[in-house]
Order: sequence, then C-alpha cells, then structure tokens
Amino acid sequence: MNIIPVILSGGSGTRLWPLSRTQHPKQYLSLASDHSLLQETILRLQGLGNLANPMVVCNVEHRFLVAEQCREIGIQNPIILLEPVGRNTAPAIMAAALQSNKQLEDAILLVLSADHVIQDVQAFHTAIDIATQQAQVGQLVTFGIVPSEANTGYGYIKSSKDKIGGAYQVEDFVEKPDLKTAQSYYQQNNYLWNSGMFMFRADTVIDELSEYAPEISQSVSTAVNNATLDIDFIRLDEQAFSNSPSDSIDYALMEKSNKVVVVPLNAQWSDIGSWDALYDISQKDNNQNVIKGDVIVQDTTNTYINANHHIVATIGVDNLIIVDTPNATLVASRDKSKAVKAIVEQLRSDNRHEAGQHRKVYRPWGWYDSIETGDSFQVKRLHIKIGAKLSLQRHSQRAEHWVVVKGIASVVNGDKSFTLQKGQSTYIPIGVKHSLANEEKEDLEVIEVQSGVYLGEDDIERFEDIYGRVKQ
Repeated sequence: MNIIPVILSGGSGTRLWPLSRTQHPKQYLSLASDHSLLQETILRLQGLGNLANPMVVCNVEHRFLVAEQCREIGIQNPIILLEPVGRNTAPAIMAAALQSNKQLEDAILLVLSADHVIQDVQAFHTAIDIATQQAQVGQLVTFGIVPSEANTGYGYIKSSKDKIGGAYQVEDFVEKPDLKTAQSYYQQNNYLWNSGMFMFRADTVIDELSEYAPEISQSVSTAVNNATLDIDFIRLDEQAFSNSPSDSIDYALMEKSNKVVVVPLNAQWSDIGSWDALYDISQKDNNQNVIKGDVIVQDTTNTYINANHHIVATIGVDNLIIVDTPNATLVASRDKSKAVKAIVEQLRSDNRHEAGQHRKVYRPWGWYDSIETGDSFQVKRLHIKIGAKLSLQRHSQRAEHWVVVKGIASVVNGDKSFTLQKGQSTYIPIGVKHSLANEEKEDLEVIEVQSGVYLGEDDIERFEDIYGRVKQ
C-alpha cells in the first residue's frame, strides 16, 4: 500500500504570531531550522517506504506559497487541495481521502499538521511503522505523545492497559484539564497528549465518516466531485464545501468509532503553540538567549529575540519575547506569550488591516512585497522567477512606474516591446496594456510605484495569461 502524507496547513497561527497573519502563518516560516515548518514536516518523512507525493490541504490564499516551498525542497508534483473556506479538520481529511482514492488505490493517509516540531525522527518513523500495520487492518490510528510534564494546554487520550501490536485501544478523549487533573494524568501511565496526527486507510475513514458524520460526508463528496483544476491546484467547490458542518476529526469521528487505537510517540514533539514553547526547543547561547537575525545584546538573559526586519538591540532585560517583523513588533514576558490571541482579537474588533493582511504576497510568477502605502500611492517590490511572466493586463484607475533593480526585464508597454537593464525604468499610463516577463537565467526584481485614486488588486483586467487567469 502507498502512504500519502496529508499535510493540513490551513491555520492562521494566531497563538504564535504578534499579529494574526503578519507576513505568514508560522508553518511557512523558518523557526527551528533553515527550512519552514511545512518543509520540515515533509522532509522528516524521508526514508519511509512506499511514500507517495504529499498532499497539502491549504487555504486558497496560500496556494502559491505552498507550491514554492514544495519546489524548494525538490517536491515537483505535490497534490495541493484548496479549501475555499475553513471547516476544521474533519471536512479537510474527508476531502483528502476522497481525492486520494482518485489518485491511488488502497492508499493509507498519514495526516500531519504543518506546524509541529519532531526532533527524534527515528522514533517517529518507528511509530509510523506500527501505525501502518494497524491502518492496513482497518484501524483508525491516532498518535499520542508521551507526556513530559503535567501540561494543561493539550487534550489527553486515555488508552487501555493492554498493548496490541505496539498500539492500544482508546478508552476516552479528554478535554484540556485543569492543573490538578493534569498532574493526576501525568502520574498515570495510560494518558497521552493528543497530537492531532493520524493514520488510516482512505476507504476506512471515508466509510466511517459516512456513518458517523453523514452531513460532512455528503457535502464534501459533492465538493470533491465538483472540484476544478486551477493551474496545478485542485479547487474544491465553494458552495458544497461551505455547506459542510465545521467539526474536528476528533469530535466528528474518533470519539465515536469503535475502531480507534493510539500509538504512543516519544520523539521530542512540540506543536509550538507559543513563542515560549519555541524558546524551549531552540538552541541557546551562554546567557540562555535565543538570537535570530540582526541583534545586539548587552546584559540580556533568558530572552528570545527574532529580528527579521530591523536591527534589534537590548540592554539589561530578562525573560522576554521580542519579535520584530515588517508589520509589527511584539514585546512580551515569556510567561505571557500565549496571550497574543487577545491582541489579535482586539485588532479585529478595531478593524485594523494588520489582523488580516500579508505584506508579502505570493503569485504563480513569484511574489510582491508592499514596501510603502500612502495617500494615492503604493510602492511594491516584485520578484519574478526565471521563466515567469505577469499577465498582459491594464488598470483603469492607476498608473505604474517600473524600475529594474536586478536582472533583465522583458516589457510590453502599449504597442512597444523592449528590455530593461538594471537601473532602467518605464512609465505605464492609466488604461495602457502592459506585461512583464523574466526570460533570463537569473531572478528579476522590479520596484513598482503605483499612483492613482484606487490601488486595489481587483483593478486588473487580464487579456493573456500563461497561468489561466483570464476570465472568459
């Protein structure tokens, strides 16, 4: 049987980030290594047998970022399944199972979250081998983390005392406990943290969800059957998927089925639910600081500092979380870092754009970074990949000025076609058709200055597009 890794990557990361979706959710950033958490999730599976190309279930807005991150680690043909709206893990897994049946017969799904850290890869592979054997005979497998402390931040799984083939029957799923209850669980040997990772045959989980969650099954089946191909992405039908109840796989199925077993996992696992949790797993200097980016410290101890925009300097501080990004700066006590969500909710209630907008946006041709925005103007940095091309388009409410700062640009501006070298520029008046391409063997970067009464992304009329985005 082939194992299809199913990576769930639809979260907004509000527990971790100083502002919800500042730059990108945590799974897409390099936090614990040189690779992003999404990339690490895929790479740590290397060495497993019968492994098929991964399937990533993600938000529509993240599709080009996911494709680029897969390409960076040599995954050329991932299956990228696009959720039109968030409906929690049960509909996402049902969609993945149905799509898997279209790709392969007798597929086993290994369902993983894109924002976990697992440091003992060999122990993880051993647990997967045990889970594979259980899944082959029709069991629904969940991975339970062997607790390292009495933690109140996780749900717990109560397992039976008797081991069967390296797994245990699940007796109960328990909500996040208070401290006294968590201490009681920790002293017992049959309570595990609920990791949110699973393994089962695609046909088994389809059958079980059809029985225990028929509304989810029916809606998602329609969404998959009516899905459309968008470049290399599979776009689930929006109306049908939106009709599905929003429910986790635990509530919808795992707590109801009599086929559920748990495989213990003791592999230095963390879901990095807060900046303090990231501090705990990161390498520290002699003063117990975690330093990332352009940082100068004096008389600083026990502090996490991440500077990915400006230089950050600290003097005489202790036990802090300091994160500087292009959109926001967070300063918090380490023991209060889980309270970020309250700030995010305040931003949303105040209708602040920082709560929902990315400064850096990925497109099929590369990405753009909104450097500066003001009254009737916007400045962007465009990064165009080798062989990529922006659509032939025009704008009805803005003019643009392009300045090449790296590479050579192939430009269409009205009825003229020409190239621009580094340092050269061109002006595109309102209403003039234009296009930009990189036909060279190095990346192209252009500074784009927009001016006009309206600068929204919906002021684009496309005429030709190699990525199929022209509306018929």
